[in-house]
Amino acid sequence: MQVILIQAPLIWENPKLNRDYFETKINEIASAVDLIVLPEMFTSGFTMSPENVAETMQGETITWLKGLAKARNCAITGSLVIVENGNFYNRLVFVFPSGEMQFYDKRHLFTLAGEDKVYTSGDQKIVVDYLGWKICPLICYDLRFPAFSRNSEDYDVLIYVASWPKIRTNAWDALLKARAIENMSYAIGVNRIGTDANDYEYIGHSQAVDFLGNYVLAPEESEGLFSVVLDKEKMLETRQKLGFLNDRDAFEIKSI
Repeated sequence: MQVILIQAPLIWENPKLNRDYFETKINEIASAVDLIVLPEMFTSGFTMSPENVAETMQGETITWLKGLAKARNCAITGSLVIVENGNFYNRLVFVFPSGEMQFYDKRHLFTLAGEDKVYTSGDQKIVVDYLGWKICPLICYDLRFPAFSRNSEDYDVLIYVASWPKIRTNAWDALLKARAIENMSYAIGVNRIGTDANDYEYIGHSQAVDFLGNYVLAPEESEGLFSVVLDKEKMLETRQKLGFLNDRDAFEIKSI
């Protein structure tokens, strides 16, 4: 599976300009790809004022994503601010080329920034079936919680979309490798770059790690499109040879 990671300097709370930016970048992709991954809150930056940018599931960005996925004949994923039944969600959408869609609401809200005060937490992990791959998409702060992301479903790829600040980049790099190794899964992290309205700096470090902790794509700090190819057969052969997942613990996650 060929995946494009888009590392971008998001425009603060301006969905239209961000959509225009990503459409331009996606149209620069010359060859066919299977999946495009955008950062967390790709239409706005990591805002704690959701009322300024929230959309519905029938809104402009969802319609735009469906059109792009169909035009490019690929899946696209990333998170944005969604309002539903009076609640705001940091919602990751996975849009298939057909226009069908699955979504995941961020489970672990970033209390340090007060995300839990303005957004509603999700409680369901999802695994997406796409082109014979099982993909588990998660969001930013979820990376710090290995129990929730534990590979109990025999997924093949973990994806983290993020707004992870420069000051904690070492943790981002270490945890992505850890999640890949412990779950014997590919792990893809797509982070933003630039500075937001709160003067937080982001240096990206978007990357892809294989099931043994080796870089498929080493951390990148520049704006751009980065392509990786994932090899499912090699991953399955390694899992069968080493058998580490056979010894994992069974457990149930309950909300506190």
